[in-house]
Amino acid sequence: MIDELYYQSVDLLKQLIATPRVSRDETAAADIVERFLADNGCAPQRLGNNVIVKSPDWDPHRPTLLLNSHIDTVKPVAGWTRDPHSPDVDPETERLYGLGSNDAGASLVSLIATFIYMKDRPCAYNLVLVASAEEEVSGKNGLESVIPHLPPISVAIVGEPTGMNPAVAEKGLMVLDGVVKGVSGHAARNEGDNAIYKAMGVVETLRTLKMPNESEYLGPVKITVTGFNAGTQHNVVPDTCTLMVDVRTTDAYSNVETLELIRQAVPQAELTPRSTRLNPSRIDPAHPIVQRAIMLGGEPYGSPTLSDQALMPWPSVKMGPGDSARSHTADEYILLPEIRDAITRYTKILT
Repeated sequence: MIDELYYQSVDLLKQLIATPRVSRDETAAADIVERFLADNGCAPQRLGNNVIVKSPDWDPHRPTLLLNSHIDTVKPVAGWTRDPHSPDVDPETERLYGLGSNDAGASLVSLIATFIYMKDRPCAYNLVLVASAEEEVSGKNGLESVIPHLPPISVAIVGEPTGMNPAVAEKGLMVLDGVVKGVSGHAARNEGDNAIYKAMGVVETLRTLKMPNESEYLGPVKITVTGFNAGTQHNVVPDTCTLMVDVRTTDAYSNVETLELIRQAVPQAELTPRSTRLNPSRIDPAHPIVQRAIMLGGEPYGSPTLSDQALMPWPSVKMGPGDSARSHTADEYILLPEIRDAITRYTKILT
């Protein structure tokens, strides 16, 4: 059955590659996923462009395991040398090219195959699959909109390209908008309090700021000033300087805790987060799912890239076929043996 599911999965991935599915425009791709599940004896449900399917023998007294990967892609970059929506296979290298083949189409179809394989087998847990939308933009109509409709989840496997190594920690993200206030004056006289000079001190503090705690797998919180703007004309001392700050958080702190520590370090700046919802995540490496992945050759690590894990309030491990270095690149591809290997490993982990 694994062989049959592998060939079906490759065909499904080819259909998805041929279907443009940029974030917030995934309807046609969601239709394909929904139809594939229905054709394979499942009873999928739709919530917007998210597709949800549960074990047919659902028992509310059993724990529930979530399988999740995303339908959407980024827009193709300019460097493609082939049609990003043409699912071409190189027979010599066994590369399947196409936009979203690696991130995260291969993970999605492998987890769908795993769900189909497991759905009629006796398990000590319930299984629910969510093929989510808007992951690439962390949109509110993606997984976040599905969570209130899900039963209590004990643990999740999130399909992303990790070489089937279990990512036991993942960085979160905050973007901060900062304002540093000064006093205006004439540049020709010794007047005012230059907001640029005050902001330079803030920038230097943020550049060198170290949090007391570091993550075992992710290292220190990474703070990067990515925007700086001030001034209206050459002879006016600016009274306001604005900053934009990218903060990659770790499981050593929640986003809210990290924000408070940064505010304490630069009290002269007013810092406003655009959101604190994209939190870091971590799962105990001793968790049985992680341990089974390790027994199958996986190596636990910390992932710097963001996924739908950031929205999950339950333990989760990120693991899927492919290589994160191929994501969002021209001529993106997945190796066909990686899909077969993923289905085999996922099913072994769950049985």
